[in-house]
Amino acid sequence: MPEGHTVHRLAAALDELFGGQRLRAASPQGRFERGAALLDGRVLLGAHAHGKHLFLPFGEDGSIRAALPAGAASLAGGALEADPSIHWLRIHLGLYGSWTFDGDSAFTAPHSIGAPRRKVGERGEHALRGGGGSALAGLKGGDAGPGDSGDAAGGAGAPAPGEWEPPEPRGAVRLRLEGEHGVADLTGPAACEVLDAEGVAAVRRRLGPDPLRADGDKAVFVASAKARRKAIGELLMDQSVLAGVGNIYRAETLFRCGISPFRAGARVSEARLGSVWDDLVPLMEYGVATGFITTVDADDVPVPLPEDDPEAGRWYVYHRTGRPCLRCGTPIAEREVAGRRLFWCPRCQRA
Repeated sequence: MPEGHTVHRLAAALDELFGGQRLRAASPQGRFERGAALLDGRVLLGAHAHGKHLFLPFGEDGSIRAALPAGAASLAGGALEADPSIHWLRIHLGLYGSWTFDGDSAFTAPHSIGAPRRKVGERGEHALRGGGGSALAGLKGGDAGPGDSGDAAGGAGAPAPGEWEPPEPRGAVRLRLEGEHGVADLTGPAACEVLDAEGVAAVRRRLGPDPLRADGDKAVFVASAKARRKAIGELLMDQSVLAGVGNIYRAETLFRCGISPFRAGARVSEARLGSVWDDLVPLMEYGVATGFITTVDADDVPVPLPEDDPEAGRWYVYHRTGRPCLRCGTPIAEREVAGRRLFWCPRCQRA
């Protein structure tokens, strides 16, 4: 399942590609016809993420967009919630959801974002037109992503504006959003629905604070985790405690903070819980900026990198079962917890 940084990156991509535009919306698959009809012909006012949930507000016109706070991080409060005419599209990609993009030469985007197709940050990712600071920050407009010469929607080699025709939907496309220069097709989401402002607020009330959001509150996370007897390794995956963290970030931040995943939240000090939040913020911000989850400090990367342990250059414990810990040499352990694979170092994470 895509982790929170991917959804924030997706929000930035959709805002850059379609924000402020009047879009066509359709459900080629037919399972979202009523929702698509509510959105068809409306203006996308922004794109926002909270944890693994994506929220897209659509208005009758774009005048309200100019009054909104800048950036995809804003969501609560302000003019959007005060306008009952706004329709909110909520999407949760789940295990199989994915967005696929196609467009003309003015529409430079990644080929796809989500699962199970190619993820953002892997081969085929290209910058959007905004260049640095865009949804694909760190890349230059038109340049290929790491290790690839080109497999993106739009960009160099694509048809010129006016010569491009939207392709036929491929697969079971739940929703197609179509702008002047390109389309975004959504397939396989766990959730896809149109809500009003109260519906959005109700979803968000079920979610814990998000380390990537400006309104993310470390104190709320610390208090919530401290009040529970469940193991901290389970709590970090509980979206009502902490929104956006998935299996990789869970395993890696607990290692980096030296906390046993089996210690009850109530038995972890407030200071150590705070260190988890403080560690996650830059790790996840790096994921937003690059599309990669990389957690190993440069000084801990083995030189040369073992051919049979490529993950040692990216992760301390995740998917490194039986491999030596990068800090103490103890074999990394694995156990299934609540239906998910959990990885940890028995020596470094004894506390």
